[in-house]
Amino acid sequence: MTTAPARPPLVDMETWQQARDALLAREKAYTHEGDALAAERRGLPMAEVDGKAEVVGAEGPVPFVDLFAGRNELLTYQHMWYDGAPPQGQCEGCTNAAWHLQVSTPYLEARGVSFAFLASGGWDELGPFADFMGYRQPWYSLRDSGVPLGGGMGNLSAFLRDGDRVFLTYTTTGRGNEAFSGSFALLDRTPYGRGEAWEETPEGWPEGREPCWYWRTDAEGTAGWGGTSRPVPQWTRPGAGPVTTLGRQGHCH
Repeated sequence: MTTAPARPPLVDMETWQQARDALLAREKAYTHEGDALAAERRGLPMAEVDGKAEVVGAEGPVPFVDLFAGRNELLTYQHMWYDGAPPQGQCEGCTNAAWHLQVSTPYLEARGVSFAFLASGGWDELGPFADFMGYRQPWYSLRDSGVPLGGGMGNLSAFLRDGDRVFLTYTTTGRGNEAFSGSFALLDRTPYGRGEAWEETPEGWPEGREPCWYWRTDAEGTAGWGGTSRPVPQWTRPGAGPVTTLGRQGHCH
């Protein structure tokens, strides 16, 4: 037998509404502070990058400025890459980010913002990976660009274009990427949250685990980091069967 986890205290609806209203006041203050941060973010200075640097996509080598697709603003996400590894051996954190980002492109383009994925892997590996995952946004290899284009692995970056000149205006990584990873915000609104060890939870709540543990599962859906696991979204892809190896070479680019 297992002991049922603790639950929130049971109260009448009026008491619940009072507690909810009190929290709502704090949530609104949090939203307004986010608005203020966004305004400050828009006022950041910018730095010029090499818009002529070549990246490689489905149509072959193109200058970085072409990723704007004629628009004046561009967002990119730089996906971590393990050379030679099959899809199940690629970064689960970046897969989580990319999976959330795949639905945003039409809304960005409606606002005049282009989007592209970048990775340091060779195009011969990136192309098949993007096809397997079903990503519709353009992917580009930085393998031979030779210049930094908006930060390192796991970075979301914003660029502004003036003709053929390109400027980096913003970049973020780590928990900064949670802004576009909606599943985190949804889990934060459930009684038991994300189930991670760092969270503050009432006494008796389910024991937390290390960050990111639920990003990988085996074929039975058991979360873990072992050699039989895949990043969670991959199990929805056609042909994603049981795993025998992650195929990692001990390093990533």
